[in-house]
Amino acid sequence: MKRTLIALFFLLTLAACRAADTRAPTQPPPATLATVAASPARATAPPPLPPAATPPPAESPTLTDTPAPASPPDPTCCTLQLIADGLTRPTYLTHGGDSRLFILEQRGLIRLVVDGQLLPTPFLDITFIVDDSANERGLLGLAFHPDYAANGQLFVNFTGAGGDTYIRRYTVSADPTLADSDSGKALLHIAQPYPNHNGGGIVFGPDGLLYIGMGDGGDQGDPQGNGQNPNALLAKLLRLDVNAPNAKPEIVAMGLRNPWRFSFDRATGDLWLGDVGQNQWEEIDFVPAPFPPGLNFGWNLVEGAHPYAASGPVAGLTAPVAEYLHNEGGCSVTGGYVYRGSALPELSGVYLFGDYCSGIIWSLVPDGAGGWQRAVFMETGYNISSFGEDASGELYVIDHNGAVYKLVRR
Repeated sequence: MKRTLIALFFLLTLAACRAADTRAPTQPPPATLATVAASPARATAPPPLPPAATPPPAESPTLTDTPAPASPPDPTCCTLQLIADGLTRPTYLTHGGDSRLFILEQRGLIRLVVDGQLLPTPFLDITFIVDDSANERGLLGLAFHPDYAANGQLFVNFTGAGGDTYIRRYTVSADPTLADSDSGKALLHIAQPYPNHNGGGIVFGPDGLLYIGMGDGGDQGDPQGNGQNPNALLAKLLRLDVNAPNAKPEIVAMGLRNPWRFSFDRATGDLWLGDVGQNQWEEIDFVPAPFPPGLNFGWNLVEGAHPYAASGPVAGLTAPVAEYLHNEGGCSVTGGYVYRGSALPELSGVYLFGDYCSGIIWSLVPDGAGGWQRAVFMETGYNISSFGEDASGELYVIDHNGAVYKLVRR
């Protein structure tokens, strides 16, 4: 009964944010390095760098042209195995290059799973600077530096003072199971006008740069016009060179409403992104590597592939490769991963994604005719807040109600 009530609570708050979420945060301010205003009412700062061509790749795993399966996978192949439970609103899972799993709790903790055991002591506790007063606020993203084994650097994306977005760098302590909580250094501060559509994902790309997914700033319908404003950091996919002193964020793509989880195919470098819709359409966006300059996913001119603020077709937009109506299976897409593990070879090259509200997981593969095939892969009944990938390429499903599951053979 308790689990059911918790799930109902978060479903109701999520639905409410689609109308007008105006809840105010209460949090002491953390230090910042750079501030970019999200609205004319706030102090202005230097604009972001304009969209640019993809830079030469840094040292990264060799990328290949890997063919995807020609048909959807057999859903009877697999099931979900419980890895950890008793968590508080988990939002993400990732790895640091070894067998350990790092799980985010929305309140501001990074939990650590070692040899299948959830350690009682958090890897990092930043609850004192995290504002999780609204359903889409809190500790939302974690990425380990590509050279983490050598430099011990990790990066977090969280909601802090005033409900704004902060990107901070931390380093691991002499104890590999603990980050140094005093090592935090602010890299980016982006003002947020509303309590929803924070985005939250941060991922290192195959070029060695840190990619940051930013929502449009919230409320409904993009009232500030951030989606199509090239001088706003909101509603964008950004990238940041964390190795350069005082680096400024660079816009990779615009026209995003609320990118909730994106990933890079570890074999090809292709980008996959789930963008949460307004009232009707949830979408999956796909960009093969290398990325062309000037990407525009269309919000708020379009919702999915359908006119929203626009009165008719709009040229120059990158259309989604998959979309679904709310009455088809949910209300809030959760982007996933292309499977590249070894335990389930029949899934190799298959993109898996889900929906927070319905708990449905879909597979997505090319249809052989220039389009894509979407098929139901699994109906979990969970509030899927995220997917995760370990160092071996195996995939995980995060239930916002407090548990993490691994995709395994049935």
